[in-house]
Amino acid sequence: MESLRKTEQFLHCYRKGRRCVNRYLVLYVCGNGLGRNRIGVSVSKKVGNSVVRHRIRRLVKEVYRLSEQGFNSGLDLAVVARIDAKDADYRTIRSAFLHLASRAGIYDQESND
Repeated sequence: MESLRKTEQFLHCYRKGRRCVNRYLVLYVCGNGLGRNRIGVSVSKKVGNSVVRHRIRRLVKEVYRLSEQGFNSGLDLAVVARIDAKDADYRTIRSAFLHLASRAGIYDQESND
């Protein structure tokens, strides 16, 4: 799994990508032309302290890692956590993330089973 690391990569996703939103997460998706996916997770200080922020980041990345086969390839995914995510457990984050990916048309549930 590759990560989005640079601010420019996130900004490109924010400006050029499609956006899907739910109560817990915001997902930005844009093509990268690399043939593989890159994911970046952004959690604001408004959400909580560093322990909370890193926990949310780990949860989102783990959901992606376990579901990676179901995603289309050649995409940059920028995930922004919202304030309600701080109290969410793994199952809630998983449901929210996969729901957004399905709505964006980049995730196929059947290919992950």
